[in-house]
Amino acid sequence: MHVVETALRDVLVLEPKVFEDSRGFFFESFNQCVFQAQTGLTPRFVQNNHSRSKKDVLRGLHYQIAQPQAKLVRVATGAVFDVAVDLRKSSPTFGKWTGTTLSAENKRMVWIPEGFGHGFLVLSEFADFLYQATDYYAPDHERCVMWNDPEIGIQWPLTGAPVLAPRDRTAPRLRDAETFS
Repeated sequence: MHVVETALRDVLVLEPKVFEDSRGFFFESFNQCVFQAQTGLTPRFVQNNHSRSKKDVLRGLHYQIAQPQAKLVRVATGAVFDVAVDLRKSSPTFGKWTGTTLSAENKRMVWIPEGFGHGFLVLSEFADFLYQATDYYAPDHERCVMWNDPEIGIQWPLTGAPVLAPRDRTAPRLRDAETFS
């Protein structure tokens, strides 16, 4: 696995070693020993999630204020533009973002640590998005930050208006959101 650092110190892009031939391909999407050796991290995943979304669906920016989740995310089918935003007030990169394209073709993954908001925009006709989480989904603690908050300034590769869930449409700006210390 090759680890690529991003503009946000704790968010990592992971490129697995892919074995491909005329029959198809194989890669380890997660190996605890390799992950720890390459990143120094030892996550304990307790929940795996799989979502399917249509083109132009934008999900996010989501996080859990209590029971925060670190996530290892990837795309099994299609392509998305994946974004992480630092929501830790004590961080020098508070309110900053990083984004990368994840696709079935490039097989990249992103490590999103606790304290970050997460979102993605579907670029293909549909995308199957997979993520492993280090804590359980806790709806009472789920929060959102406005996906297009001008103070964050995410450069989403939109070709028109995104398709949003009601909670994403009405999410507060970062300045009004509950964040991490």
